[in-house]
Amino acid sequence: MDTESLRWFQLVADGYTVTEVSEVFEVSQPGVSRALARLEQEVGTPLLRRSGRVLRMTHAGVAFKRHVDSLVNDLDDGLAAVSELLDPEGGVVTLAFPLSLGSWLVPGLIRDFLRVRPRVRVLLERTSVGESGRVSPLLATRRADVELTAHRVLQPGVEWARVLVEPLVLAVAPGHPLAGREDVSLAEVAGEPFVVRTAPSMMRTQTLGLCAAAGFEPRIAFEAEDLPTVRGLVAAGLGVAVVPAMGLPAPTTFARTRLVPLTDADAQREVGLAWLPGRPLLPSAEAFRRFVLAG
Repeated sequence: MDTESLRWFQLVADGYTVTEVSEVFEVSQPGVSRALARLEQEVGTPLLRRSGRVLRMTHAGVAFKRHVDSLVNDLDDGLAAVSELLDPEGGVVTLAFPLSLGSWLVPGLIRDFLRVRPRVRVLLERTSVGESGRVSPLLATRRADVELTAHRVLQPGVEWARVLVEPLVLAVAPGHPLAGREDVSLAEVAGEPFVVRTAPSMMRTQTLGLCAAAGFEPRIAFEAEDLPTVRGLVAAGLGVAVVPAMGLPAPTTFARTRLVPLTDADAQREVGLAWLPGRPLLPSAEAFRRFVLAG
């Protein structure tokens, strides 16, 4: 049995799709499916069964996964321990994070951490859009030591602590009638076209929820895969958008858009740090975790 197949089985057994696994490990979906089939042949019985669009563990899969988790975790600990022994003052920390935190929060955290632990090497892994309330496959398979999230995590077996609360703001074109305002409520733009993230997106879900609380359903004019494109469409005058403040003191102008604070309740998102408590982090990763939470 190869360890990659075991890692893929872990993820699928935990509820991640074959598509998500293939994206994280940069392999084809058929390749993941064939590897899982080979694993079942080696074990001698089905480990997964299809239930609608997802795969669920069989009774044999449940029994097998307990031992797979232990085996893979011990292997990862052993490899990391050797690395720490070779350079006890250094070590490696793998940090997972979403794109929306990569342009402002992540660089500052790493800079400040390396001032106190200059020999630690920080590896960066960007997470893809996932389901609200859970961590990415990167952390679930321990390819990352810790993960920054732009939402509260409620997933069993995962520890999560809030790092900060990030305000959400209204992005408008510089010439928009509301561009000169100190703040604004979403009800004031109920009749305007909106630019939103493409589903699935927690930012999109939160935008729709805020609009519903304000008493209207937004007219979606454009959908975009990422926040830079959202801001670009807004700057072109093609709509308004709810976006994270990214540490900027609003009202302000950023990327050719005017960011205006929202007065709506819950116009904010929780940014936090997640880790798996099932085994201790190695010294460099634990030092980084404590540093981030000390804030």
